[in-house]
Amino acid sequence: MEQLRPSPRRRLPTLALPLLLLAGAYQSRAAELPASTGPQPPAQTAPAATASITGAITDKDGASIAGARVTLIRDHQPPASVTTANDGTFAFLSLGPGPFQLAIVAAGFAPQPTSGILQPGERLELPTFALAAASTTTNIEVTATPTDIAEAQVKLEEKQRVLGAIPNFYVVYDRNPLPLNPKQKSEFALRSLIDPVNLVLNGAVAGVQQATHTYAWQLGADGYAKRYSAAFGNFLTSDLLTNAALPILFHQDPRYYYKGTGSVRSRVGYAIANAVICKGDNGHWQPNYSGILGGLAASGISNAYYPATNRAGAGLTFENAAIGTGLGAIANLFEEFVVRKLTPRIPPIIPPNP
Repeated sequence: MEQLRPSPRRRLPTLALPLLLLAGAYQSRAAELPASTGPQPPAQTAPAATASITGAITDKDGASIAGARVTLIRDHQPPASVTTANDGTFAFLSLGPGPFQLAIVAAGFAPQPTSGILQPGERLELPTFALAAASTTTNIEVTATPTDIAEAQVKLEEKQRVLGAIPNFYVVYDRNPLPLNPKQKSEFALRSLIDPVNLVLNGAVAGVQQATHTYAWQLGADGYAKRYSAAFGNFLTSDLLTNAALPILFHQDPRYYYKGTGSVRSRVGYAIANAVICKGDNGHWQPNYSGILGGLAASGISNAYYPATNRAGAGLTFENAAIGTGLGAIANLFEEFVVRKLTPRIPPIIPPNP
C-alpha cells in the first residue's frame, strides 16, 4: 500500500516541542514563535513611552566635549537635537520603541553616526563616544534610509532564538517594521538555511524516520543519508521558495507579524488567518500566494527524490498542502500565545566605538 507522505513543509509536529518548533521553520514563514505573558491592555490604552537614550562624548584623550550637537533620527518622526553638557553628556527622554540613528557633530572633530533599536520602556545608556579629530570642521546631517532601518531590524531578528538556541527568525515583534528588499529576503532565507541548529534538527528528523522505518529506504548509514538528504531537500525548497523567490516575485513579506494585544478571540482569529494571508511590501494584507504556492511546489518537487512508493500524486499533493496550511495555523497560535516567553530578550544593536 502506498504510504501517505505529509507535505515537506510539515513533517515534524509529531516530535515534542523542539521539533514542533522546527515545523515552523518548514512553513512559508519559517520559525515564527511568540507568546502572551498575561492579560494585555488594548492597543489604544498602551502605557506612555518611557524609554530614554543617554550617553557621553569625549575626544581621543578622554576629555569631555561640551556643545556637541547630537541629532536623533527615527522613522516617520521629525529629527530631535540636543547639545552636550559641560561634562559631555546628553539625553533623549520619553521616547517610543523602534530603530533609531544618532548623528554626532562637534566642531573640529569628525562626525560619527551610530544606530540601534530601542525596546519599550528601555533606559539605554550608550558607550562613551570618543571622537577623532578632523582637519577641517564638517557638519553633516545623517538620515537613516528605509534600507538601513530594515537591515537593523533583520539583524535583530537574526538574534531571536527560542530557549537561546532554536532559530526564531521569521517573526516580527517591532510595531513599525519596514518591508524587506529582494536582497534582504534572499540573505534572510540563506541565513535560516545554513543555521547549525536547523541542520542538527534536520538530522533529528531523519533519525526518527530511520527509527520508525519511514519511507521505502533500507536502514543503515545509506538509508539515513537518504532520509537526511530528503529532509534537507524539503527544507531547502520550502525555504527558498516561500521565504525568498516567491516573496520577491509577489512583493510579499514572508515574516509573521506578532499581534500581542487585543482579546484572546481576536488574537486567535488573527493567528489562524495568517496561515492564508500575509503582509505585502506595500503594507497591505493580501492572500499568501508565496506560502500556498511555495508549499504546493515544494511538495511536487519532493517527488523527484522520494521512493516511487512514497511519491504523492496530484490529489495527494494538494491534500498535503491543505494539511500544511492547517499546521501553519496551529504554529501561528503557538507563536501568538506560547513561545515568546521562551525567546530571550534581544538587546539593541549598537556598533562598537572606534
